[in-house]
Amino acid sequence: MEKVYNKLVRDNIPDIIRTNGEEPCIRVLDEIEYKSELEKKLKEEYLEVISSSGKERIEELADMIEVIKYLGKLENVTLDEIISIAGEKSLKKGAFEKKIFLEKVI
Repeated sequence: MEKVYNKLVRDNIPDIIRTNGEEPCIRVLDEIEYKSELEKKLKEEYLEVISSSGKERIEELADMIEVIKYLGKLENVTLDEIISIAGEKSLKKGAFEKKIFLEKVI
């Protein structure tokens, strides 16, 4: 039975599919398609984070980090650099620890 996915997958997925006795139809994306598919993947992972909890949520958050890592790579920055920038922003603007919800400004 044919299953259509049309999405970016992790590098080992084709081998896993073959191990299961199926044959994947794949192609390598060019840089423009790759960026677009990473962006779609980020949204997909975000939706999975929102709809999960517990250990599954942690797995989905890890998937988001993996996608963010490769989006950063397209911008010539490492995940460590992204995390460092996040730390700088936390120092400058604060984090989300205090659970502040801004209703309006008068």
